[in-house]
Amino acid sequence: MRTRTSLTLAAAVTTLALAAAGPASAADGSVLTTADGTAVAAGDVLSASLATGTNATLYSSATGTSGISCSSSAFVATAVNNPAAPGTATESVTSHTFNSASCTSNVVGVLGVTSIKVDNLPYTTAVTSGGSLVITPAAGSSVQTTVVLRTLLGSITCVYRAPSLSGTADNADNSISFTNQQFTKFSGSSLCFSNGYFTAKYAPVRDTTQSGSPAVLVN
Repeated sequence: MRTRTSLTLAAAVTTLALAAAGPASAADGSVLTTADGTAVAAGDVLSASLATGTNATLYSSATGTSGISCSSSAFVATAVNNPAAPGTATESVTSHTFNSASCTSNVVGVLGVTSIKVDNLPYTTAVTSGGSLVITPAAGSSVQTTVVLRTLLGSITCVYRAPSLSGTADNADNSISFTNQQFTKFSGSSLCFSNGYFTAKYAPVRDTTQSGSPAVLVN
């Protein structure tokens, strides 16, 4: 009986040890991991579309609702560096698109949105263990968006620029959010508002390189 009890106890201890070792071995403590603890590897492709039921907006003021709203937008980025946490991971944003068919404008004199194009890609994204992120362009460049609108007077082009964008990553829904990020009009007619405030939430962010495209966590 004592031998059987000892063997049973030993097996239980071994099982618990393996269970504890599993996540620990998978979770290498990197800033970016998937839900099972697998580190996001350099070169992995990360992507996300707008969170369900949300819109990306570019309004003329931080508190107003006049401007452009799009229900379809997505980004694609490549992981560049993913150090141990706490730390700062870096990504290269290679694509940020808006489906103009999903965009509307309530600006007086504007009939519709022909296109929205994010220029000067790629951008560098730095994501910290605390969940903050900053998007910056190449040296000597700017974060730039070109908006083409249909108006009563014909087509107009509005170019907006920002030195950088700040956002927040949230593990609750694997999201990245931007709130009232200010762009300044670089060129365009008087129908182009002088400032654009960008707000959007992308979720879930997924590692499409890994099998099953698991959601990404920030640690």
